[in-house]
Amino acid sequence: MLSIARRTAAGAALLLIMPLAVWISGWQWQPEHQVWWLKTLFWITETVTQPWGVITHVILCGWFLWCLRFRLRVAIMLFVILGGAIIVGQGVKSWVKERVQEPRPFVVWLEKTHHIPVDEFYTLKRTERGHLVKEQLTGQQNIPVFLRQHWQKETGFAFPSGHTMFAASWALLAVGLLWPRRRTFTIVFLLIWAIGVMGSRLLLGMHWPRDLVVATLISWLLVTLATWLAQRICGPLTPLREEAQEIAEREQES
Repeated sequence: MLSIARRTAAGAALLLIMPLAVWISGWQWQPEHQVWWLKTLFWITETVTQPWGVITHVILCGWFLWCLRFRLRVAIMLFVILGGAIIVGQGVKSWVKERVQEPRPFVVWLEKTHHIPVDEFYTLKRTERGHLVKEQLTGQQNIPVFLRQHWQKETGFAFPSGHTMFAASWALLAVGLLWPRRRTFTIVFLLIWAIGVMGSRLLLGMHWPRDLVVATLISWLLVTLATWLAQRICGPLTPLREEAQEIAEREQES
């Protein structure tokens, strides 16, 4: 358990560098006019947004199962654990959001520029909030159409970030489960992807830095438990002799 916690803590520390730096710097979100890179950030965030998030989840589950090479029965149990870790994380996120009720940055911006009181905005039903955002931003050229549409869909509370919890959980699961197999490329790729998702949530006006920090810490706790559970139920995460030899050969080639 201690070795797992150390691995996942190291991964969490890497993920926390960016949001903590932004938080400490005092950076404040403002709408940007550079459509091309906002569009790139939008597509990064879409890898976690429904329905694409489900596809991402299935692909990553399949990749993890292939990397770990467990027998069918054990693989099914691991699939359940992976899915459970993500679902529990999203459940915790929803529970906290309803109690903290922190407004999103773009909602605060709407209050300042369009005189829509935050309290009144959140007393509306979700569909009504979306219609209000659409109505207020129609014809506003400094906000790209795709971003307006994204805001219309994402009118819930901000704290903590569900997108961050999803991406950070997968990145930390890679650190916890795949590091013993030395799947370095997968781990690095998922860490970069998670940081990209986190950055997109800031720059699209969806979250504050603290939302990302707390989401990452919650993910770390859940993933550490899930990785320990996977080791207890599915067996050692260290590779078998044949795979260990393959890993050694791969490291020599690199």
